Amino acid sequence: MPSISKVAYTPKNSSFSSILLSSEQNLRPASTAPLKPTLILTPFHESHIQAAIYCAKKQGIQISVRSGGHDYEGLSYTSPSKHPFVIVDLRNLSSISIDTESSTAWIQGGATLGELYHKIAEKSKTLAFAAGVCPTVGVGGHFSGGGYGMMSRKFGLAVDHIIDAKIIDVNGRILDRQSMGEDLFWAIRGGGGGTFGIIIAWKVKLLPVPEIVTVFNLTKTLDQNATQLLLKWQYIADKIDPNLLIRPRITNVNSSQNGKITLQATFNSLFLGGVDELLSVMNRSFPELSLVKEDCTEMSWIESILFFAGFATSESVDVLLSRTPLGRVYFKGKSDFVKQPISENGLEGIWKRMLEEADGLIEMEFSPYGGRLSEISEYATPFPHRAGNIYMIHYAAAWNNSSEIEEKLTWIRRLYSYMASYVSSSPREAYVNYRDLDLGVNNDGNHPSYKVASIWGTKYFKNNFERLVHIKTEVDPSDFFRNEQSIPPFSS
Repeated sequence: MPSISKVAYTPKNSSFSSILLSSEQNLRPASTAPLKPTLILTPFHESHIQAAIYCAKKQGIQISVRSGGHDYEGLSYTSPSKHPFVIVDLRNLSSISIDTESSTAWIQGGATLGELYHKIAEKSKTLAFAAGVCPTVGVGGHFSGGGYGMMSRKFGLAVDHIIDAKIIDVNGRILDRQSMGEDLFWAIRGGGGGTFGIIIAWKVKLLPVPEIVTVFNLTKTLDQNATQLLLKWQYIADKIDPNLLIRPRITNVNSSQNGKITLQATFNSLFLGGVDELLSVMNRSFPELSLVKEDCTEMSWIESILFFAGFATSESVDVLLSRTPLGRVYFKGKSDFVKQPISENGLEGIWKRMLEEADGLIEMEFSPYGGRLSEISEYATPFPHRAGNIYMIHYAAAWNNSSEIEEKLTWIRRLYSYMASYVSSSPREAYVNYRDLDLGVNNDGNHPSYKVASIWGTKYFKNNFERLVHIKTEVDPSDFFRNEQSIPPFSS
């Protein structure tokens, strides 16, 4: 077993800062956090985590759990409150075992999506898993919140294919699905991380894919009729063949005509099949996009993972094994759900507000619904955003200078405010994996009240929030596992 010096790092260790920042994707949370962790634990064995829980409880210190470091508000590696905390970083618990005969995989909680995809591709050309596109995202946080990806219209979310798990609870017990019970197993599949215990492994059902899939990234600026194309997309996005997912991303770019800032819509698309079949589907459902064979590329599923992550498909798939962040920027994200198509006037209002912010990267991504994603009951898992949604919106602002934080936050909040009349209401829904502390926080990190937590909790979980609170009350009544947006027990 590794020595304690290889497992625990304090601020006195020379490698403390490099370990702390190694998987930091978003520079904003750490730049404003009042405290650094008193200890970073990188366990090699379950017993290390059990010991950490015991000691933290005895000392009255909070625990933050980090899998990949992609938490939008940095709650896996910072504490916005002033409470002492330690980080349990699961990077060394990242083994993956694939059973092709049963089409299942056991994945330790510290593995990344890239490592999972790489391991699947090593074993099979016709098995895959439906989850996100960024390879450095940790499975722990991603699975805990839902897990949308480019195959979600065909197969649903990552949580829809979790069939077992192992969790270390507040008492240090290691529980699987049978011993934890169906209520807790339900809660950890979409109820958000950092609330019910530390999940050390997941068992998932792998999914069948054809040997050949087809991708395209078609770009259109406002001058190239992007507005009309997005209007049409809203009417077909959730209704087309479920083998096809078209995910528009709107970003600011320099116009090729006059050099001024304009907006560009990129139609990111994956089709589970060959190009001829894709063109047939597109000609029937979305001829306005004028897609032709030359716009498309046939490839394997694992090559499509490289493609959507921004890598050249000629690169070795070993690039998926890197845990180094693809970029380090100051970042803020938000989310919404759209149930009725946004009018042309509404879209023009969005463009106006996006064009007001010329510096840095600004983005809106529209993730379509329909297919299997909309067929599953909103009560099947804590993730409630199912039938009735046309698409989900992801807002993003990214910049390089800490002095711009307030300016960028003001801009994205202003855009979010404008969108209120075009998105879901009562509650205005949000996706917990796009964590947003603007929605509300728990009493400055102290034990949250049900009333305070329900403000943000119903946005993430709708009517499932109540059941999550009941389960929290049963498994962690003292609220040991908590953060600024953790589920509270009723007693708190």
